[in-house]
Amino acid sequence: MEKFQQTAVQNNTTADLSLLVLSIKAWARELGFAELRIADTDLTQAEAGLQTWLDAGYHGDMDYMAAHGSKRTRPAELVPGTLRVITARMDYLPRDGAADWRVREEQRGNDPEAAVISVYARGRDYHKTIRARLQQLAGRIAEQIGPFGYRVFTDSAPVMEVALAQKSGLGWRGKHTLLLNREAGSMFFLGEMYTDLPLPVDAPVSDHCGQCSACIDICPTQAILGPYKLDARRCISYLTIELKDSIPLELRPLIGNRVLGCDDCQLVCPWNKFAQRAALADFDVRNGLDSATLLDLFAWGEDQFNRQLEGSAIRRIGYERWLRNIAVGLGNAARSNSPAPDIVAALQARSSHPSALVREHVAWALARHGIGT
Repeated sequence: MEKFQQTAVQNNTTADLSLLVLSIKAWARELGFAELRIADTDLTQAEAGLQTWLDAGYHGDMDYMAAHGSKRTRPAELVPGTLRVITARMDYLPRDGAADWRVREEQRGNDPEAAVISVYARGRDYHKTIRARLQQLAGRIAEQIGPFGYRVFTDSAPVMEVALAQKSGLGWRGKHTLLLNREAGSMFFLGEMYTDLPLPVDAPVSDHCGQCSACIDICPTQAILGPYKLDARRCISYLTIELKDSIPLELRPLIGNRVLGCDDCQLVCPWNKFAQRAALADFDVRNGLDSATLLDLFAWGEDQFNRQLEGSAIRRIGYERWLRNIAVGLGNAARSNSPAPDIVAALQARSSHPSALVREHVAWALARHGIGT
């Protein structure tokens, strides 16, 4: 790779900066990123959309979405001096999964006793992996041009990740509000580097959802109110991860066997037939989380939960919500034509749990099996 002269980059000639971008993209691929592109910092349109969404209360208990004023939509206010945002995506579909992975996921979703955990959460915590790789990328840049201003993010600060990725041309926003890419679907993480380097920007790509409404139609809780309009308060990912309190009664039966997150809108999306395997071992499945049953995971004690899920993004919900979520799944596993003594016994063993939140959801689950407490 050609070494840049620090003085040349500081002169900000178009040729030098364009050459630097080519090198940055090559280094990113070496670090496991599938693609990297450059955006400017004008998020005026996204700012208006965010405010409308917040005003409607669709963010639910995610107060942090409104807590930072305009810093979320004005990168230079969050990191003074920011001129460009380097956006990157990293594929997370496990390397050793079944070729017909969508079929397998759908089959597990239809098995009421299977514990369904969103694909993204089955391996190492992506926050750690992507931040570390972006820091390494920044180090490579600094080796070539000298010190420069930057800060890296991945789902970890008031950053409009999808809006910036869309602006940079990493993909387009699907009707489910996730980013879509023609070569990779939506099974990837996003990361950003805010920088003071005046790099040339990439062009956005066009929308390719057309008349398809599969993601809207499939949503179990009808959280996708219409194209590009998500009520997070009804989204299973919100209910099982973000919500700290009781899951609303009317939504519990709709959660089915989903313990953490929900991939339904991604599984049905035609573009995910192009989903790419992860380049890194970080996202290989740990602890059999692609094959575990609800009873397997409900049997974990708190020490085992913390030990098994060390280095996993799942640990952020804590043991209490972990049991809450699984209890809902066990309640939804009630059989209409025969008793389920193994499930009833497991629930009864938790019926006196110290947590009122757990006890409430266990009682609901037992009632679904016709057992009073």
